[in-house]
Amino acid sequence: MSVAFEVGRLPRIAFGPGSRRRLPGLAATYGSRVLLVTGARSLRASVHGRALHASFAAHGLDVATLNVTGEPSPERVDEAVRELRPRGIDVVVGIGGGSALDTAKAVAGLLPGGRSVMDHLEEVGRGVPYEGPAVPCIAVPTTAGTGSEATRNAVLSRRGAGAFKRSFRHEALVPQWAVVDPDLLETCPRELIASDGLDALTQLLESYVSLRAGPFTDALAEHGLGAVREGLLPWYEGTGDARAVRGSMAYAALLSGLTLANAGLGVVHGLSAPLGASFPVPHGAACGTLLAAATTANVAALRARDPAGPALGRYARAWAILAGTLTSPPPREAPERLAALLEEWITRLEIPRLASFGVREADVARVVTEGRAGSTRTNPIVLTDAETAAILRARL
Repeated sequence: MSVAFEVGRLPRIAFGPGSRRRLPGLAATYGSRVLLVTGARSLRASVHGRALHASFAAHGLDVATLNVTGEPSPERVDEAVRELRPRGIDVVVGIGGGSALDTAKAVAGLLPGGRSVMDHLEEVGRGVPYEGPAVPCIAVPTTAGTGSEATRNAVLSRRGAGAFKRSFRHEALVPQWAVVDPDLLETCPRELIASDGLDALTQLLESYVSLRAGPFTDALAEHGLGAVREGLLPWYEGTGDARAVRGSMAYAALLSGLTLANAGLGVVHGLSAPLGASFPVPHGAACGTLLAAATTANVAALRARDPAGPALGRYARAWAILAGTLTSPPPREAPERLAALLEEWITRLEIPRLASFGVREADVARVVTEGRAGSTRTNPIVLTDAETAAILRARL
């Protein structure tokens, strides 16, 4: 191995059915005062949630709760820090989708110092370096998509005037533990299975072809893409063994968090940020609806301007993995076949078009401009504004 690469801090990972039962014991190793961050639908409403609450009490833990409705805003995070800091929280446990986990990580990062998250937010903040420390955080996903349990950033959004969607990012925000229990996905609704699953697929594919991709992330991305092939459509369409396909997607989402954290993403996530800030489009739906069109645009640009680069070969191998044809060399047109396959999946998963969220032709130029920052910088090739606009127009 002669290729240089670097791997950032990773959480300790407990994966598998029943791993949720370790939570109270893990939390107790950090202290007795626990902040439990959950999504809008109360964890107590589920069988697993009621059991978890009872087990926290049985371990003598003092539990404060924070419920997250919708995508977290800087204002909500700052409010939570002000209210909870006097309680001397020893450990933050985030249980939920990406919004709950991102909130948990942000609050954990700010509780010791009490500063506003706007001091540290990328590109729109005050530019104050974050130095930590963070309160220990345990991340427990109940959806299979964002991979937030394994990343060092918390994504926060502001709607309305001055809308943005940006990250609070630092190695100290990586959770101490990622507890990934596929049984917690049992009640995930079909629309979230589809959109979150495509978010995981997008993260795996974009990190696989990213300018920062390397042998470590390649291995994880390829394994993750195989897990998506085994799990996503069967889970959504109700075929195959339910527990097995949930496990495949929980694993794929975890790997997608590891790969994005270490290799970066691409134009889909670059465009998803301004779309999510200005329109009521869930992140997974934004990624899912753009994925095939973005792949088409990238492949065409690579054919024209970088045919000898590594990205076309990576797109070809991704098609072979998703199509289940790894035993044969992929044909020359495999990258284009990948785009067609993704289009087929998006149709089967019933992902809505952007117009259904209020995006119009008049919005395209602004979204293109705002989408140049962040994740787009590691796209495998620099797209022109016209090429990027065509991605959006294809899904209006």
